[in-house]
Amino acid sequence: MTDGATGPLLLGVRHHGPGSARAVRAALDAAAPAAVLIEGPPEGDALLPLAADERMRPPVALLAHAVDDPGRASCWPMAEFSPEWVAVRWALDHGAAVRFIDLPATHTLAMAGDPTWTDGEGEGADGGEADERRHGLRVDPIAVLARTAGYDDPERWWEDVVEHRGTGAAPNGPPATGAHDPLAVFAQLADAMAALRETYGHGGHERDLVREAHMRLQIRAARKTHGDAIAVVCGAWHVPALTTRTTVTADRALLKGLPKVKTGITWVPWTHRRLARHSGYGAGIDSPGWYGHLFGAPDRPVERWLTKVAGLLRDEGRIVSSAHVIEAVRLAGTLAAMRGRPLAGLTETIDAVRAVMCDGSDVPLDLIRDRLIIGDALGEVPDTAPAVPLQRDLTRLQRTLRLKPEAMERDLDLDLRKETDAARSLLLHRLRLLGVGWGEPAAGRAGTGTFRESWRLRWEPELHVRVAEAGVWGTTVLAAATARAESDATCATALADVTSLAERCLLAGLSDALPVVMRALADRAALDADVGHLAQALPALARSLRYGDVRSTDTAALGGVATGLALRICVGLPPACTGLDADGAAEMRGHLDAVHSAIRLLPGPADAGTGGAAGSGPQDVAGRWADALGRLAGRDTVPGVLRGRAARLLLDDGRLAEDEAARLMGLALSPGTPPAEAAAWIEGFVGGGGADPGGGMLLVHDERLLGLVDAWLTGVPAEAFTDVLPLLRRTFSAYEPGVRRTLGELVRRGPAVDGPARAEAAVPGFAAELDASRADAVLPLLRLLLGTEDTDDDELLGAGT
Repeated sequence: MTDGATGPLLLGVRHHGPGSARAVRAALDAAAPAAVLIEGPPEGDALLPLAADERMRPPVALLAHAVDDPGRASCWPMAEFSPEWVAVRWALDHGAAVRFIDLPATHTLAMAGDPTWTDGEGEGADGGEADERRHGLRVDPIAVLARTAGYDDPERWWEDVVEHRGTGAAPNGPPATGAHDPLAVFAQLADAMAALRETYGHGGHERDLVREAHMRLQIRAARKTHGDAIAVVCGAWHVPALTTRTTVTADRALLKGLPKVKTGITWVPWTHRRLARHSGYGAGIDSPGWYGHLFGAPDRPVERWLTKVAGLLRDEGRIVSSAHVIEAVRLAGTLAAMRGRPLAGLTETIDAVRAVMCDGSDVPLDLIRDRLIIGDALGEVPDTAPAVPLQRDLTRLQRTLRLKPEAMERDLDLDLRKETDAARSLLLHRLRLLGVGWGEPAAGRAGTGTFRESWRLRWEPELHVRVAEAGVWGTTVLAAATARAESDATCATALADVTSLAERCLLAGLSDALPVVMRALADRAALDADVGHLAQALPALARSLRYGDVRSTDTAALGGVATGLALRICVGLPPACTGLDADGAAEMRGHLDAVHSAIRLLPGPADAGTGGAAGSGPQDVAGRWADALGRLAGRDTVPGVLRGRAARLLLDDGRLAEDEAARLMGLALSPGTPPAEAAAWIEGFVGGGGADPGGGMLLVHDERLLGLVDAWLTGVPAEAFTDVLPLLRRTFSAYEPGVRRTLGELVRRGPAVDGPARAEAAVPGFAAELDASRADAVLPLLRLLLGTEDTDDDELLGAGT
């Protein structure tokens, strides 16, 4: 390190290190330089004054992206405890000049796509992992020094030599106890790094040679203006290279001919979770929440930390008293003394919490790691920061709809009948179509065609890059989503892709894109004759019709296409199901269930629209579908699983009499049928799980069918039983435990000896006939819920159902 009296003051730091940040502030206070030069992209110089804005709250990051290819981006994150952030704020508060001196982002981004270069210390598009695969492992100087000192954990070594022995003062607090020369720690780190550079050279960081040449040129330029009253804040790894005597000509030669791209740059919010990844300045940290605590605690950091832990555990319902905190502090200190550490670190506090507050369990520690050790901090950036137009429109919509981006995952329930909730749903669906995954539909609620939607929201810093990428489609969210949908419709080749796109357009309210999507849909549907493809496409169309009804969208044209697809499936299904192997039959069974559910969603005769052909309305589609299922159920060349499934679907819809269902089962389970084929028929007919949870209840309430299955099963030859066992186990294991228990009791009891299998009162506790007086008692409450006081009883019951 060069002495401030004879040359620039070089402050080598560990990026995102609170000890380095405190030491940098103490050194700047002592040296009072006229200019502060910081490792970072020079394009960000114009944005540095925003760091003094009271609305700027770290963690934040400088985001640079190629204007013509926004997906090519790099980030330079800064937390409150980052030395770079401390240096920027010190310079702005003290009126010193402040500049970034690293290799410009225009070169960094251009080289990101060049395999001859490795990523810089900004967070590149491939995160640096691809570079390690290309060029081998890089040298981690902290790890090398830790091993040399006899430590097996680099983080623990760094805490012992820097964080726990740091100089300077904590924010708004007194000087650290035993503070020494504020420049001593930097001199020691510089000596250590010089020894490493002598041994390892650039250590696998090939581009560092170019970056360091550019930093030397910038330091020379700053000395012409400010003399030696300069402080340079950079990674400690670079300090030996910046003190090396080189010529201007040699440094410029290294920079000659570097590729360039046109670059845009801005400040974006960042998160502690993102800092926990090994990216950004090439120095990911495992515990940003802990480091933030070390930097912000004015005194007694261990006691304050364990108090935070106790508060979190209390909020989660665990019994933690002040005595627990006191004992945990004592244990952490004792562990540190036994391990020869100057102060209890994160390892000791975790061990103390596990033993004292968690009763030896690691389960609560996962919560502590997630909420405190890593943390959910999300930075803020003022509106005056430059941004692409699409980002500005998104920010406006977020404020209008009161949807604040948050780093912590949260659930959002929407009622589409409310104007604000409907607008929120449109925004989230449009962002998903643009590839900005801020929200994901919650499992089990998306695509059901109801008035409610559930979303799981979580804002990640990478979404700023996705928004910049999506900016090529338009300047507003609506315009960009519309243009993206039209482009996807034109490029799509699979029918299912187009139908899925049509569904997403309806969900996102993209009425201007629908004509283009519908033309593409009609073209693909006319050319595709594969029943499997048609079956994959129909469910999305049916859901679209239902959502269109909920969102008051005109879906007449879509209804016509859906009806046409359904009719083509009815015609082509029986031939397509003939001669399939086991895998093909299993896949077709899924199509069968999906199409059956989709046809139920098609609109009724009163609201069918005008898109269908004459004589092919929804009623006719349902009848044609029933005819197709009937042909499947009685065709011997169709695999047993499909024949059984077709019979079951007809039975559920009331289109197959119970006696006929029993006859079909008797034929399928006759002695002349191979056991494997019979077992497949049973799987199709009474298979449970997934979309058919009622297969077991069918056997519970119809003892004739149960008796047929029981009689067949007991008659399966021993040599064939092993072959059919997997099918049977898969079928019956999908039933709920209560259903399996009831079936077992019925089989143990044996067949009923009297009369028909079904009693008049099929469900215990219910009368055989309707009690009209008790049913009428519900009507006043139903009127109150629906707000239909003037509606007669028949209309009211129709609305309620």
